[in-house]
Amino acid sequence: MRFKITLAAWLIGIVWALCNPIVPPVWAANKPAVQEIQVHLSNEADELKFVPDRLEFEAGKRYKLILDNPSHQKHYFTAKDFADGLWTQKVEAGNVEIKGAIHELELKPEAIAEWVFVPLKPGIYEVRCTIVGHTEAGMKGTLAIVD
Repeated sequence: MRFKITLAAWLIGIVWALCNPIVPPVWAANKPAVQEIQVHLSNEADELKFVPDRLEFEAGKRYKLILDNPSHQKHYFTAKDFADGLWTQKVEAGNVEIKGAIHELELKPEAIAEWVFVPLKPGIYEVRCTIVGHTEAGMKGTLAIVD
């Protein structure tokens, strides 16, 4: 009788586990190191450009994009299609941590934001500052996700 109860408990456990899987993202099991990349939105001379303006990310790796705005005016880091092709772990700015889908970050003068993500969908994407006249003046760039 005891064997039947143990076997039944074991089978119930297996059925429950199959019906209620806990499946963390592939990279969560052994969290890979984060590769940090710094991007400046303009500079102290208020030039309208991203520095650097071309970045390449490898699909499946974890990155921390450190964005800063050393200029005297606000700027946007807008990359909707790029953001749709990755998994965002978090964005930290000041004492705030934001989770979920991110498409645009606004950095006020002297601001810093950190965006931690894992690229998933290979492609070449545009990033730009959507403030009127900034893209046209050169505040744009390319973000590539490669296999």
